[in-house]
Amino acid sequence: MSRSVIHTDGAPAAVGPYSQAIVAGGFVFTAGQLGLVPGTKTLVEGGIREQTRQALANVRAVLEAAGSSLERVIKTTVFLRDMNDFAAMNEVYATFFPQQPPARSTVQVARLPLDALVEIETVALA
Repeated sequence: MSRSVIHTDGAPAAVGPYSQAIVAGGFVFTAGQLGLVPGTKTLVEGGIREQTRQALANVRAVLEAAGSSLERVIKTTVFLRDMNDFAAMNEVYATFFPQQPPARSTVQVARLPLDALVEIETVALA
């Protein structure tokens, strides 16, 4: 089975030794995306809503670079620094997946890279 590495300048560069996404077996596996402003290593200003919006915009850019889209996402995992942010994250998340949302897991974690509030990864159809 072949695999293709995906990279786009439309999303932040990896902050470690990983790819933005890998296409393999008919699927796109995205790395977790933070609320980083593309071209920087800076989190978007604001709180959980702004970081969620930017993280999902970054996911969208990576998926599109892989020839996929948010409409083809089948599973997401959302990592929250604080589960008290769930409702606010969910409000923004719903605007990106208004119809037939993908399966999702949401977990609270002790800490995220760059002290982000949220990180989101996806699996989508290629």
